[in-house]
Amino acid sequence: MYESFYGFSAKPFQLRPDPTFYYGSKGHRRAMAYLEYGLAQGEGFIVLTGEVGAGKTTLARNLFRSLESKKIVAAQIVSTHVDSNDILKLVAAAFGLPYADLSKAALLLDLERFLRSCYQQDKRVLLLVDEAQNLSQSTLEELRMLSNFQTNDAPLLQTFLLGQPEFRKILLDQNMQQLRQRVIATYHLGPMDELETKAYIEHRLKTVGWVDDPSIDNEAYKLIHQYSGGVPRKINLFCDRMLMMGCLEELHQFGEKEVNDVINDFHQEFNASKLAADETINATTDLMRVQFEKADLEKMESRLSRMERSVLFVLDLLKQNLSFGGIKDDLNKR
Repeated sequence: MYESFYGFSAKPFQLRPDPTFYYGSKGHRRAMAYLEYGLAQGEGFIVLTGEVGAGKTTLARNLFRSLESKKIVAAQIVSTHVDSNDILKLVAAAFGLPYADLSKAALLLDLERFLRSCYQQDKRVLLLVDEAQNLSQSTLEELRMLSNFQTNDAPLLQTFLLGQPEFRKILLDQNMQQLRQRVIATYHLGPMDELETKAYIEHRLKTVGWVDDPSIDNEAYKLIHQYSGGVPRKINLFCDRMLMMGCLEELHQFGEKEVNDVINDFHQEFNASKLAADETINATTDLMRVQFEKADLEKMESRLSRMERSVLFVLDLLKQNLSFGGIKDDLNKR
């Protein structure tokens, strides 16, 4: 929508990872150097961690794009709490191999044949595993076992593990020692500083043909950095909303006021969502309280009923005893 208003050739701040918009900040350049070093080793695992939206996937895809495609066979899987029984199927599917109704042994044999076939064609095989923090230790062990496939002089598979910061803690577990020994390069990708945030925004805008329309002043860049924390995905989300507002209100300049307007919009939406959630929670709590009160009342009525029956039972016994006592007295008199 706003692309045509500002004369852009494409949407500059989409959320999906796109190596076309790759921006080499200081952290990204350093991460790329580590990845390239690990890739040059041709074996083992390369670990890249960072906060949600830090640009890990974009970085890895940019690395793959720079490789000679005729010499590389690369595949990506996104782990969503996949167990050890399914990870091999995901790997097979990523490389275009059959996997349905196959046993673990059959999957391993097919994968090994595939890797050896690529090696004979002088091709390297790379596996990119995203959201690695969701993998269990047993699943990571299955991936480690794949690194055992090798010829007499070369490994057949190299694996990139991308994950959130907690993945580093998982790797430090004592049960992960064998996997840690296979990690040849690791890097944590942090957020961008204020100057990099400004350069990042301008880079993405220039990629789609931006020529200072709209203009963005320094105070606006400062506020965007403060709000986003220098995280690329948050910057994209904010700038996309800002440009949408600019299109609707026909703005060609963004300053402190305009940026604060967008921030306020986000806050209002968040508060509205929180209020709706609170109302749902309160309604659920009220319903549960009524149910508990009803249950308590039913329990009390049940207890009273049992007590009443017990009292009546005791009274019957007393009456029987009194009756028996009166009969006994009559007999004694006789």
